Amino acid sequence: MENTSEQKIIGRTELVDLPEWNFIDLEAKIDTGAYTSSMHCHDIEAYREEGEDWIRFYLLDPDHVSYNEQEITMPVHDQREVKSSNGETELRYFIRTKINFFDRSYDIELSLTDRSAMKYPLLIGRKFLQKGPFLVDVTKENLSKK
Repeated sequence: MENTSEQKIIGRTELVDLPEWNFIDLEAKIDTGAYTSSMHCHDIEAYREEGEDWIRFYLLDPDHVSYNEQEITMPVHDQREVKSSNGETELRYFIRTKINFFDRSYDIELSLTDRSAMKYPLLIGRKFLQKGPFLVDVTKENLSKK
């Protein structure tokens, strides 16, 4: 068992930064029931460039307070099937980027999907949480920015 003094306590929701895309204090839901992390985006378009798979998309929706109209283009890290919370399986694209938590930068793998029906645009799953290592206190919120 790991020493809990080295583990960081996080709440059920956190404000995180995605510095490569200039998103600050983005609301994220911490979901220990989800294996992968996912990000809400729209107008997802896959294409090939010089023999490699790439993707372009917009994060968030135009009515979201953090929306910045920035079209993002990135190499595709992976493409695989993911079972959503409603039990349906869909083929999703995965990208890698940086996320800031507790004034530290981490690599994170995100699946790109339509989360417009969800309250939080970013869902952080177990695969990322193991990197901390983080412990989730469901009675707390936004501990990483305090």
